[in-house]
Amino acid sequence: MKAFVVEKYGTDGARAAEVPEPTVGDRDVLVRVSAASINPLDKMVRNGEFKQLLKYKLPFVLGHDVAGVVTRVGSAVHGFEVGDEVYARPRDLRIGGFAELIAIDMDDVAPKPASLTLQEAAAVPLVALASWQMLVDRAQVKPGHKVLVHAGAGGLGSTVIQLAKHLGATVATTANTKSEDLVRSLGADVVIDYTKEDFSKVLSGYDLVLDSLGGANLAKSLTVLKPGGLAISVVGPPDAGFAKQLGAPFFLGLIMNTLSRKIRRRAKALGVRYQFFFMQANGSQLRELAALYDSGKLRPVIDSTFPFDRTLEAMAHVDQGRTKAGKVVVSMAPDND
Repeated sequence: MKAFVVEKYGTDGARAAEVPEPTVGDRDVLVRVSAASINPLDKMVRNGEFKQLLKYKLPFVLGHDVAGVVTRVGSAVHGFEVGDEVYARPRDLRIGGFAELIAIDMDDVAPKPASLTLQEAAAVPLVALASWQMLVDRAQVKPGHKVLVHAGAGGLGSTVIQLAKHLGATVATTANTKSEDLVRSLGADVVIDYTKEDFSKVLSGYDLVLDSLGGANLAKSLTVLKPGGLAISVVGPPDAGFAKQLGAPFFLGLIMNTLSRKIRRRAKALGVRYQFFFMQANGSQLRELAALYDSGKLRPVIDSTFPFDRTLEAMAHVDQGRTKAGKVVVSMAPDND
């Protein structure tokens, strides 16, 4: 089958290739891919940023989001049948959405939201799971909480805004002038145009900040939190909790803590908290999220769609910052330009 694989780590390490069809284990669902989507995580994995923690065997198929049709189920699989339309963010070390077929553990798969096309559903799993796990599992956002999400027009930010509003939070976001109408339509109560003003000068008393930019932006984010507030970053620096989550050796946890020592000390001095976040595959949460999409509480935001043959071009579109809003989708449908 045709796939896009990481042959070597680095910016030029991905290529099109013919690879064997995946082996289907007892607990696996074999899915014929209808669409996938591009995430910043694809670039990070391709470049080898997590190679000490995620031990992929080169070459491996890239792609963290997938939607498609079940073509076979393993002997121990229950709840899925051939012909079912599903979506998933396969677990780490078993990714591979940029291919014609993928075998996924049944615990990572969920029925596709009925209201979404397969192309729309492919834009959803990673960002929806990340939003849920940050807002619900980790921060336990409740009605009345104040949440700041950076880059509100992005794939992750646009989903966080909607879910935080559904949970009853007051939501602020940073965006550029062209994106203000979009983020307000998603539910943002306060929009800071980062081309005109500094969010840290106008916001204060927030319970939670979700950062996808890192660096100076993360450091400034600590200052808008109320005492005891929490800043979560998806770009780092990583902490010992990340190493523990991946089951890494103890010494790697010490290294992660060293990498994040400066920002954690800054947070402690301000009386707030910092955590790194790395989402996990979870089919049962995708079922709950599907209900929110079908009820209209959430909707996908899609920037553009590329045909499967142009997957590397789609990745470059994201890598080079040409995405205007939401996700970039790769579709198997022959009529996409």
